[in-house]
Amino acid sequence: MERKGRTFDVLGQLGSLRRYARSLVRNADEAEDLVHDALVKAYERKSSFRRGANLRTWLLSILHNAHIDRLRQKRSLNRRHEEAAVEFDQALPASQDHAVRLKQVRNAFFNLPEEQREALHLVAIEDLSYQEAASALGIPVGTLMSRIARARASLRNFENTSPAVSHLRLIEGGGNENN
Repeated sequence: MERKGRTFDVLGQLGSLRRYARSLVRNADEAEDLVHDALVKAYERKSSFRRGANLRTWLLSILHNAHIDRLRQKRSLNRRHEEAAVEFDQALPASQDHAVRLKQVRNAFFNLPEEQREALHLVAIEDLSYQEAASALGIPVGTLMSRIARARASLRNFENTSPAVSHLRLIEGGGNENN
């Protein structure tokens, strides 16, 4: 497929590539994306194209393999989503008391001063070392440790002073009692 001495005339193959992509994915937009991906791969592997070989066949092969890769990625993603859904379905919703208490603790965390909250988050939730967290915040390790200590003390104080569930009451009965 040489055109004016050029052996790598990809533009002359766009029609074939688009038609084949369209037949594979049955959607014009997805077909264009697939052709784009295949052309990027072809240019990345241009050095592996042998002079005198059939460019059209080589490009169609790359397009086909790109399509297979996309299908595999989609299947893998669907499988992960299905596995996550199974895990989610097996989880039981928290009891009302637990949900309320969790919200109270969450609010206490968010009510911490910003510098204490970000320090505690990096160490306790993101699992960074003190040195890594201090570097991320651009502060000395001692300052980070002080902020974390104050944040933990504040949360401990909250735990010790707040009632377990402050706004829920157990009401006897529940029906229409005429006593």
